[in-house]
Amino acid sequence: MKVLVIEDEKDVAQSIKIILDQHFVVDLAYTGEDGEYKAQINDYDIILLDYVLPDVDGLMVCSYLRKHKINTPILFLTYKDEVQDKVGALNAGADDYLSKPFSPMELIARIRAMLRRTRIDPHGNSLEIDSLILDSLTRTVMRDQKSIRLRRKEFDLLEYLMRNRNRVLTRGMILEHVWEQGTDELSNTVDVHIKYLRDKVDRPYKKKLIQTVHGVGYKIEEVEE
Repeated sequence: MKVLVIEDEKDVAQSIKIILDQHFVVDLAYTGEDGEYKAQINDYDIILLDYVLPDVDGLMVCSYLRKHKINTPILFLTYKDEVQDKVGALNAGADDYLSKPFSPMELIARIRAMLRRTRIDPHGNSLEIDSLILDSLTRTVMRDQKSIRLRRKEFDLLEYLMRNRNRVLTRGMILEHVWEQGTDELSNTVDVHIKYLRDKVDRPYKKKLIQTVHGVGYKIEEVEE
């Protein structure tokens, strides 16, 4: 899953990134304008938005994104905790509101709760294709009731494939969603990680789930034998 953090205080933004890095791919924006731009050109699962920004305030950013049909869940993070501030954020299109300072555990819990309520997590924490089961909360993977150990990027890649089952994903789409912004699209990063993933998830089993669509990209689907 991929998160955009729009926060002008760089030390705060970096602290949030450290908290989220164990669970998500994180992009940072330090101004409202940069946040609006990134939210429009990239596919994010959730946006964390500071109330006070140096160029435009968070309410304007939120309203702008909603006006331009960006329906990504938005969680406001701010020192403002008056009722009218919370009402203003929700009226602008925010999905939730968390006052600073907050605990890392509460931030993760709020994000998980928001994802469960949205279209990107229609099956809860568990994704299942054939005998392959992935739990996004515990970050565990099993196939034929046997545990499979995956590195972080392998897990993120498999989760993205499974959330888009039967859909062809281009290398560009995979890079954009699973890797940090700026990863070289001309590299063989995606192909290498697909190979690593196949070695663990597919190769030991008769039925192969990860399919190559030549000249386009990859997809995961349950293929009838």
